[in-house]
Amino acid sequence: MRTWQVERRKRTRHLIELGGLVVKADIVDLTGNDRTTIFGALIWIAEKLRGDQREQARALWAAKGKQAFDMDTAPRGGLSRAK
Repeated sequence: MRTWQVERRKRTRHLIELGGLVVKADIVDLTGNDRTTIFGALIWIAEKLRGDQREQARALWAAKGKQAFDMDTAPRGGLSRAK
């Protein structure tokens, strides 16, 4: 396979994964799939990351994200996965 094809597939996968995070965070439903609202929120995040409180924002958001990922991978309903 050509190098540009490999790079294009990597980029496509990356974009799909990022879109999946938007869906997973329930942003699509909460905004009524309003792309201007979603884009505005992303711009607001970028502005925060360019500001003086960049590190505090990153730390807060990283902690929330880690907590959500950890909860997502935990077994649900108290059922054991072992049989």
